[in-house]
Amino acid sequence: MPPSEGWLAPIAGGTLLHVWVVPGASRSGIVGVHGEALRVRVAAPPEGGAANRELLVVLARHLGVRPADLTLEAGAHGREKRVRVRGLSVGDVRDRLAPIISVDRAGDRH
Repeated sequence: MPPSEGWLAPIAGGTLLHVWVVPGASRSGIVGVHGEALRVRVAAPPEGGAANRELLVVLARHLGVRPADLTLEAGAHGREKRVRVRGLSVGDVRDRLAPIISVDRAGDRH
């Protein structure tokens, strides 16, 4: 079963991701879907924009793009964020993240 699509939205020239960030984690990485958001843990603390910068690096690595292809559109000071991915369609993003994200019948990651 494919993951919930609520965390993906098509936009001109790319895709908008709805992301839920957990800063100060022991390890950085994408851990699944949190409601209607992609859940990402980052080891950086939420001070001075460090967690936001690391978020973009983590997403870029998993999507196979440069961090410069990602832009934090909203949520710079909270856990809920919107990230623009230039040059990848919703299908591209879904396909590149599918090996990482597994969901059960209710749509929650396990």
